[in-house]
Amino acid sequence: MQRLHALLRMCCIALAATAAAPLLHAATIDDAQALWASGKRDLAVKTAEDGLKATPDDPRLRFALGTMLLEQQQLERARVLFVGLTEDFPDLADPYNNLAVIHAARGEYEPARQSLMRALDLQPDHAQAQENLGDVLMRLAQQAYERALKQALGDDTALKLKLQRVTAFNNVKGAQAR
Repeated sequence: MQRLHALLRMCCIALAATAAAPLLHAATIDDAQALWASGKRDLAVKTAEDGLKATPDDPRLRFALGTMLLEQQQLERARVLFVGLTEDFPDLADPYNNLAVIHAARGEYEPARQSLMRALDLQPDHAQAQENLGDVLMRLAQQAYERALKQALGDDTALKLKLQRVTAFNNVKGAQAR
């Protein structure tokens, strides 16, 4: 009988610990986001990293950390997190969108376009992915016009005008991002 009571007590302790894990996790995300919002960015990243040691597979915490790293221009660390999220949770659109932002920041516009298309396949009404796709397509258009101009034969006036317009747009958009 004592053995049964001890076993029941152990089960209750294990159940309580399991029930507390999501609460701890939610507190970790909330704490990290509050620290981030208050300008304590390095501490926010550390809090998220520490939280991931306890719950390494949590997609929300991994995404939050990846977003923080992206904001801090730690692109490679953020990329690793977002790639992992796309592999572990292939039905989530946001990691693909953020992965595209990293590709675009590196001038890798075709991989960015592919990531955005995947995000939009998963969530067609994803407004940020739609906007990012527009920006990436403008960069790809600029590259296409530049290549066409190098190979142009004859009157290239219209092509130069197109290139001038898309380049001006991209330069304004790039200045706004800074």
